[in-house]
Amino acid sequence: MASHLEQLPITPLKQDPAWKHVQMFKHGDRVQLKCIYCEKIFKGGGIHRIKEHLARQKGNAATCLCVPPDVRDLMQQSLNGAVSKRRKKDKIVEEIMNVNLIPREVDPFDNECDAHTGVQFVGAPDTLEPSPNLLLNGVGTSGGATGDNRRKRGKEKSFANADSLAHGNNGLGAKQVNNHLHAAIGKFLFDIGAPLDAVNSIYFQPMVDAIVSVGSESLLPSQNDIRGWVLKNSVEEVKANVDQIAAAWAKTGCSVLVNQHKTETKVLLNFLVNCPEGTVFLKSVDASGFSSSSDSLYELFKQVVEEVGASNVMQVITNNDELCIAAARRLADTFPSLYWTPCAVCCLDMILRDFTKIGWINAIIEQARSITRFMYNHSAVLNMVRRYTSGIDVVESAVTRSATNFTTLKRIVDLKHNLQSMVTSQEWMDSPYSKKPGGLEMLDIVSNQSFWSSCALITRLTIPLLQLLRIVGNKKRPAMGYVYAGMYRAKEAIKRELNKRENYLTYWNIIDHWWQQQWQHPLYAAGFYLNPKFFYSFEGDLPNEILSGMFDCIERLVPDIIVQDKIVKEMNSSYKSGAGDFGRKMAIRAREIMLPAEWWLTYGGSCPNLARLAIRVLSQTCCSLGLHLNHSSFGQLYDVRNSLEHQRLKDLVFVQYNLRLKQIGYEDKKEDSVDPLSIDANSLVEDWLREDTCLGDCSNSDWMALDSHAVNTMSLGPPVDGIDELGAVFDDYEVLKRVKGED
Repeated sequence: MASHLEQLPITPLKQDPAWKHVQMFKHGDRVQLKCIYCEKIFKGGGIHRIKEHLARQKGNAATCLCVPPDVRDLMQQSLNGAVSKRRKKDKIVEEIMNVNLIPREVDPFDNECDAHTGVQFVGAPDTLEPSPNLLLNGVGTSGGATGDNRRKRGKEKSFANADSLAHGNNGLGAKQVNNHLHAAIGKFLFDIGAPLDAVNSIYFQPMVDAIVSVGSESLLPSQNDIRGWVLKNSVEEVKANVDQIAAAWAKTGCSVLVNQHKTETKVLLNFLVNCPEGTVFLKSVDASGFSSSSDSLYELFKQVVEEVGASNVMQVITNNDELCIAAARRLADTFPSLYWTPCAVCCLDMILRDFTKIGWINAIIEQARSITRFMYNHSAVLNMVRRYTSGIDVVESAVTRSATNFTTLKRIVDLKHNLQSMVTSQEWMDSPYSKKPGGLEMLDIVSNQSFWSSCALITRLTIPLLQLLRIVGNKKRPAMGYVYAGMYRAKEAIKRELNKRENYLTYWNIIDHWWQQQWQHPLYAAGFYLNPKFFYSFEGDLPNEILSGMFDCIERLVPDIIVQDKIVKEMNSSYKSGAGDFGRKMAIRAREIMLPAEWWLTYGGSCPNLARLAIRVLSQTCCSLGLHLNHSSFGQLYDVRNSLEHQRLKDLVFVQYNLRLKQIGYEDKKEDSVDPLSIDANSLVEDWLREDTCLGDCSNSDWMALDSHAVNTMSLGPPVDGIDELGAVFDDYEVLKRVKGED
């Protein structure tokens, strides 16, 4: 290695799997990467080119002849996953752009919609030129001249700029920033009070493309068009997609999710159904009148299970509300082939909340909050912080407020040297904010080694719980096969860090208080047993609790006793010994890299009855949380008293929720690039940003003085979900026996 190359550390924030197999060097102003196996140096192309090199994929990079086979397989799987995700995203965009809308006949007496039969916006063609093929039934007939002319005048002005945008790209095809276009979109969103993250919708760009493509030749849709034939066609399209997903329920089984949303005056229950093919929204019910008895809830749950099909439903997942628990347990008695399961995310959130209440942890969190509150309430300070962190925000939101406490502490630990460099810089010392009480306090805390040691310990104690939270909250990969192992690792890490039994039992008792239902849940035990990654790596005999959970699932989920006996025989004859296809080298390698249900589908042919049960168990989710939606439509749904309009709003909610659910897995990870100051993140990070004193005097908090901010997504990388960190050794008898601390 030449002496003029300076080796750079690969920070934990670089989380692509390929980073574990390279070294990074600085050569002048350029960064170069070196393969640790063949020592080839790459002067460009980024981590994706390294991944192709390690996967021995010919084309953009020379192949590595020294890479171990398991690393090669892992890199190939990662590349395949990226390609698959891109193809799925292209597919859904193509669906949006090629919707077949049915031309409608105009009824001169129809007051429901305007009588004009102008263009129906069906998506953009391959070119941006106006196309007559997009015009159905011609252009121009109008039954409301005044309104249509008014829309057309505004439309002609807007499309003039749209036409210029269509031809505004440079010779290389790169898109240019059009300030007029951005301002027009912003003004529209401001006027209607829409959430500003609406521009993140995957349907936003196709809408803009469609508008640009038709130019000034078409009328814009009226309100009656949108609430009429456009909504009608969307309902039919969404129902077709729901039916397509529902067709898989019989094979993989499904989970009914009960998601509760509370407003100032109402309690709404949203019912969703999840399977590996996707999650669909069924309906929303106003449960405000069910507050005194679980009987009404039980009848509602029963109706939903019957609608989905009792033979398809593996479990009903609810939060920790007592009435929901009582109703769901009664439901499990009525339908002996399904389980009630408490939401794992809700339970983990309660664990982290109680961790926050422990004295020394709460003290450290409050110290850390004093830093972030000062940073994020003074524009000059925040500008300086973001310069020293290369755009990485100090506050990192998670799925819950309690989890945000610990993800932000971890982020602060990751940025320790950046923050210390800032508060000791001449720029900071010359700043008037360094003399303010908040600035002096920040200097004291950032310079305090005890603070950093405590932050690091808290991070080590909670990282396994945060990783498990990511696993169970993953909306695309079923988590059932990983939960038992994830909680084992969490308790093991706490024991390893605190060492003394009286110290770690404090945290174990909190975990056991909230996790007892999950720890004893047969589905989680069966998921562990049927996950080949863990089953074949377990040394010695499996704990009786796991075997009992597996047998419980067989008896409950398989009503035919003949099939039950066949499953047990297949367990003992083939699965335990790894005989037949289970022992193939491909199957052994695939234990680590394939999803458990896919592994059974691929290699379980010699055990058809066991494989069928395994696929159904391992295809289930563990979380009942829905999407973060604008619930204004939900509120209107229960306020309207006209039956026709009520049904229209009901269909609107159905379309809105399912369109958002359909985007899961196709859209980029927008949540990782949300500015903590954004209203979209406020409910999760409020404790870290709230500055009560600012409400009276905000003279130093001018948001317009903030520098333009784009999150350093290259440094952050995708979040690690913790699957690879679960390991393969489970040999701590105390953890396995779920010791609660009784002497």
